[in-house]
Amino acid sequence: MEVLKVSGNSQPKSVAGAIAAVLRESGSVEVQAVGAGAVNQAVKSIAIARGYVAPNGIDLICIPAFARIEIDNEERTAIKFLLESR
Repeated sequence: MEVLKVSGNSQPKSVAGAIAAVLRESGSVEVQAVGAGAVNQAVKSIAIARGYVAPNGIDLICIPAFARIEIDNEERTAIKFLLESR
């Protein structure tokens, strides 16, 4: 499964386009975000992406979860969103 990483500075429309492209190609994608700003941008991106793929008959579902990731040799907690078509 492809992993897209979102930061607080990510543009929601750009991330939404990437989500839509991966969903159309493989049917699922994981979006990771660390921090409140990044999670905010990720959620906006997911909402926009849902609108992008709906005309193609894809019903986007989102499963949020926690993930442990390593950044600069330091373990951090991220929010991951597992996105699939239903």
